[in-house]
Amino acid sequence: MIRVLIAEDELPMLQGLKDNLEFEGYEVATATNGTDALKKLMTNRFHVALLDVMMPGLSGFDVCKQARAKGNKTPVIMLTAKAEEIDKVLGLELGADDYITKPFSLRELLARIRAILRRTGADATTEQNQTHQVGRLLVNFTAYTASIDGVETKLSYKEFEILHYLFTHKNETVDRDELLDEIWGTDYQPTSRTIDNFILKLRQKIEEDPNDPRIILTVHGIGYKMVL
Repeated sequence: MIRVLIAEDELPMLQGLKDNLEFEGYEVATATNGTDALKKLMTNRFHVALLDVMMPGLSGFDVCKQARAKGNKTPVIMLTAKAEEIDKVLGLELGADDYITKPFSLRELLARIRAILRRTGADATTEQNQTHQVGRLLVNFTAYTASIDGVETKLSYKEFEILHYLFTHKNETVDRDELLDEIWGTDYQPTSRTIDNFILKLRQKIEEDPNDPRIILTVHGIGYKMVL
């Protein structure tokens, strides 16, 4: 299993990253300060480490610098609110492999992690085995495959993304604007009717009776809720 270290002192962000990476099939260890992060990095094997730059004790820069000086070659992605070019250059010169500026989307972070895993040749096949039953649909969100009773079912990229987001937030109400921002981004805004049309298509694949949905429910005036 792919092992990831997350070093982040903001607890809500730390827990959110941990939950999402575990959902993707990764094994996750955490640290809330630089000293603990360096200790874990030097005493355990990780495929990638996410280091927040501003942490108590040692900064992410210091953790990376000291780990590299001791011969640790774990790939490092720096997480920081700083966007100045000099900070990016400093992180990379100290041995970081990549750099992502807060706020960032989960999809961007996952793409960067997977890019590093491909470059390092890490075995990520465990991710491909993560399948989930959503009504009639058996879906693999990493491989972008879906089937019903063993027969492949075609879903568009946007259908996968909407389904994934609802699944990640199952049993929670997700409003339409939230879905629009997360799936299409803030630069391009389709209408709420677009979301409704995608939900209709998903219900036809998931529900036993699309006209009487029991899994993707409409929360009138707000959005949708996936009940599993």
